[in-house]
Amino acid sequence: MALLKNIKTWYKGWDGELTVKLGQWLFLNKKTYHVFNNVTLPLFGGGTTQIDHIIISVYGIFVVETKNMKGLIYGNAKDPTWTQIVFIKRYPFQNPLRQNYKHIKTISEILKIPEDKFHSIIFFIGNCKLQRNMPENVLLKGYTKYIKSKTEKILTEKEVSNIVEGITAYKLPSSFKTKRKHIQYIKRIHDTENEPRNYDEPIY
Repeated sequence: MALLKNIKTWYKGWDGELTVKLGQWLFLNKKTYHVFNNVTLPLFGGGTTQIDHIIISVYGIFVVETKNMKGLIYGNAKDPTWTQIVFIKRYPFQNPLRQNYKHIKTISEILKIPEDKFHSIIFFIGNCKLQRNMPENVLLKGYTKYIKSKTEKILTEKEVSNIVEGITAYKLPSSFKTKRKHIQYIKRIHDTENEPRNYDEPIY
C-alpha cells in the first residue's frame, strides 16, 4: 500500500489536469515538432531519470519540467531551493531549473549533443502564482507560444531525425514496472531517513 501511495504522489501529474493542460503541444505543427511525453532514460552510473516532455525541432530540443503545485512560488534562477507558500506554511523544494538541467545533461551525454542545442522550460500548473521577475522560461501559461518564439534554426533536419531515433532507442518502456523502479531509485537516493536532503544535488 505504501508503494502504491508513493507512486500516486510522484506521478500525480501524469493524468487529469496535467494531461489536459499540456495538451497544448497539440497546437504545434507535427511535421516540425516531434514530441515525447513521460520519457524515462537510463543513467550511465545506474538508475534512471524521468523527463516530462521532450520536443525536438530544427529550433532546438525543448526539455519541459512540469510542476503541479498550489500557493505562491518564490525563487531565483541561482538559488538551490525555491519556496512554496500555502496559507502561512512554507515548503522548500529544489530549484526546478537545476532539476531540468540534469535532464538536459543526461540527453546531451547519451546522444552526444552540445548543451547549447537545448531549451529548458519549467511549466507550473495547478492553482499557483509565481513571484515577479521569474526567468522567462518559467511559465504559468504560454507554453506553445514560448516554444514558437524560438525561431533560429540550430539543428539540421538530419540531426533532428537522428535525435528522434536516439530518444526512441534509449527510452525505457512506459510501464508500471519502469515507474516503480524509478520511484525506488529516487527514494533510495533522497529519502533515507538518516540523511538530510542536499538541494544542491539534482532530483531525477
